[in-house]
Amino acid sequence: MTPKHLNVQPNFGIPGERYRHPYMPGDAFYERLVDAHRDLDDAASERLNARLVLLLANHIGDLRVLAEAIDLARAGVAAEGDAP
Repeated sequence: MTPKHLNVQPNFGIPGERYRHPYMPGDAFYERLVDAHRDLDDAASERLNARLVLLLANHIGDLRVLAEAIDLARAGVAAEGDAP
């Protein structure tokens, strides 16, 4: 699936800020996400993920982008389920 509206290229950062390496802002996001889950049980971690998805979906607001993201994520999960 090739998305029409969804940006699937690395797009992390603060506008106007320069980074030494292109992966640095993505690493900072990942670290923040892992920290948010630290010390949560599985149920609380799932609630955090659900709240985060809904907050970010509301921020995006474009139903075309959200539909493409859902379809792409579902296809990735389905593909992983087929792996040995």
